[in-house]
Amino acid sequence: MYKTKRRVIYFIINAAVLLLSVIVSILIVLKGSESRSIFVYFGIPAVIFLSFLVAGSSIRRHADNFLRVKNLESGYTSYINKFIDALRFCYSFDDFYKQISEILELQADCAVLFIDREKNYVLYNSPDRISSYYTTRDVLSNNFPAGWKDGFYYLGNKYGIVSSYRQARGFFICYQGKQFFVFNRYTMLFDTEIYSKLTEEFFRFIERTKIISNLSEISSLTKEWEQLADTQVSFLPHDIPNIPHLKIATYYRPLVNVSGDYYSILPIDSSKTLLMLGDVSGKGLPAALIMGLVMNTVKIIENKEDLVALIQAVDSAIKGMHLQDKYTVLFLGIVDTEEMKIRYVNASMSDPIVLSRAPDGYRIKELTSSASVVGIIDMDDVHVNEMRLFRGDTILLATDGVSEVMDDNGVELGDTEEYIQTLKSSAAKQPQQFVEDIVDLIMRYNGDKRLHDDVTMMVAKVG
Repeated sequence: MYKTKRRVIYFIINAAVLLLSVIVSILIVLKGSESRSIFVYFGIPAVIFLSFLVAGSSIRRHADNFLRVKNLESGYTSYINKFIDALRFCYSFDDFYKQISEILELQADCAVLFIDREKNYVLYNSPDRISSYYTTRDVLSNNFPAGWKDGFYYLGNKYGIVSSYRQARGFFICYQGKQFFVFNRYTMLFDTEIYSKLTEEFFRFIERTKIISNLSEISSLTKEWEQLADTQVSFLPHDIPNIPHLKIATYYRPLVNVSGDYYSILPIDSSKTLLMLGDVSGKGLPAALIMGLVMNTVKIIENKEDLVALIQAVDSAIKGMHLQDKYTVLFLGIVDTEEMKIRYVNASMSDPIVLSRAPDGYRIKELTSSASVVGIIDMDDVHVNEMRLFRGDTILLATDGVSEVMDDNGVELGDTEEYIQTLKSSAAKQPQQFVEDIVDLIMRYNGDKRLHDDVTMMVAKVG
């Protein structure tokens, strides 16, 4: 289906590129053969081949998008694709059951049975359908006992496994004792490519519910707050990815065990990297839950170049938690080291800047706000801004815990000339040294007293 068609089209395009390159090269070489230069015999064919190769790459992308829309986002397969999209934003079993009812049952005409096999408990079944029959459950219980291997399987008419999708009258996914059965007489019409996506997203959903459940359980016991902090830290990047032409350093210091600050570094391709840093309102468990929610939402969205969609998805996810007065300020920026620019949405973060070389030192350029706070008010106007970058530019993203550190007189660090001069004098250094200079300044300025807010920074140097 989709994968097979894509292979065929890719083969045709590649063959056409090669054939056209050879034909055009021969014609041009024969025309200029009198010169007998190396460029005519080797340079021109190479240029022609590269030109056709670039054109072929563009055609392949358009063809792939066309096939994806035609095979995965239309017909019967579109229902499963729609369910997958909804599943990405399910954070509880109640959310899961709602999407089953609205999409799989009402739109795709499926019957669903969801069982916790380890507890031998039916979590969900479609009323008045084949999945609700005791005979159906008995057969499935005998065929697929507790301890069944995790994975995806086709179901036949007698509810056993069949190897071919053409014989399938349904399917089921097993993960950590949870068995998700879907019965549909049109199963053979679903594009097989969709099943791997569904399985992957189902696994993620189960893991997500476990994390949220663990956070809630831990929070009820004050002696377990350290475990909660460890769970929260697990959301943050453990290692800085190795990115060509972009060096990055980070600093994360929560005020208490748990924090509302967060950051992420997500490479998109060889030249584009998504940088994220934000701060949730308040402290404690609600802030930790929102922090984890934001991190997960951005991580699971496939098209990370659509910054407006990312912000809106985060906004919807936070509002869906129904936590009173909880919101986040957030910066999302895509650094493109090939086109040398940063595209960004600044949702009310106060301190993101770019330090760029100038004849008299370094100049500070602000990455201005282009959206409101996220998660509490309507997100009507979200603008994507763009700024040109130069080799050696340093990008600083920081929560307000950096600039709002106060001295004994109540003067904030961000309002001082010392802070500005430290930024400019450290901009030529490597990111880790830059971070260390700012941290040293914070501690000196604070007089080694207890800080009053979380401190989080990300420094990225281009080139």
